[in-house]
Amino acid sequence: MAEPLTLFHAIVIGLVEGLTEFLPVSSTAHNDIVPQLLGWGDPGTAFSAVVQLGPIVAIVAYFWKDVKKYLAGIFRTKTPFNIPAKDQDARIGWYVILATLPILLIGKLLEKKIDSSFRTLPVIAFGFIVFGIVLFVAERMARKVKTLDNINAKEATLIGLSQCIALIPGVSRSGITLTMGLFRGFTREDALRFSFLLSIPAITAAGLYKLKDVIKDPNLGTLIVPYLAGTIVAGVTGFAVIHWFLGYVRKHNTNIFVIYRIIVGIALLVLYKNGLRLESPSHSPGTSETRTETAFVSSVRR
Repeated sequence: MAEPLTLFHAIVIGLVEGLTEFLPVSSTAHNDIVPQLLGWGDPGTAFSAVVQLGPIVAIVAYFWKDVKKYLAGIFRTKTPFNIPAKDQDARIGWYVILATLPILLIGKLLEKKIDSSFRTLPVIAFGFIVFGIVLFVAERMARKVKTLDNINAKEATLIGLSQCIALIPGVSRSGITLTMGLFRGFTREDALRFSFLLSIPAITAAGLYKLKDVIKDPNLGTLIVPYLAGTIVAGVTGFAVIHWFLGYVRKHNTNIFVIYRIIVGIALLVLYKNGLRLESPSHSPGTSETRTETAFVSSVRR
């Protein structure tokens, strides 16, 4: 990054991660943009992988009773074929696995583009604006009558496929899966619950895959404290956000997030027109070796 990764930097980035991971606002985009707007540069893929462990622990802890039921159902049936009609726990457990497979495959195939050509301000702004509008349309068109008890393999697959779109920064994994759930007629709360359940294997797989950068980092010993602090802050904040958001969607629509997405998208386009560019991802956090497309304009840092 432009500056060494300090404890303060790690806490702020952890807070951003925890606040945005489970809301329909794209945590990837915020983690790319916020540190660089503050003049800190890119925090590096290694730190991004570590801090993501916080929300993983948070989501598993929050849904632990459900996770245990679904895992028991998977082990009980041993196969996704011929699941007893009344074994809803096994059905949902297998559907979570089914819906996760597309993003694992597509994510691996598009890994280089995700870290390069997808990671530009116009693309991120496009993701914010367009998929904010799509969420707005889903809110207006959705019947909002189905519960998770009604989910079938086709609907789980469609929601899983929609998750792949979130590989584009700015789209939001939770946002696009919530949107598809609404289009399929689920209530906001049940669409969000399935979205959260899908996040467990998806975020875990992404975090563990990127941990290879942490192991290779020669500065790991000196970065343990900020890494740990950022992860804890992200986890505690993420847990609170999950609880708040589930309660929020029971009584409110998601228009506040649609408005936020459109405002941020437009702001990013204005900044891009005035010379703002994102730094290229760094694999050595805490150093000044990060390559840049174009440095942030000085007026943005003021």
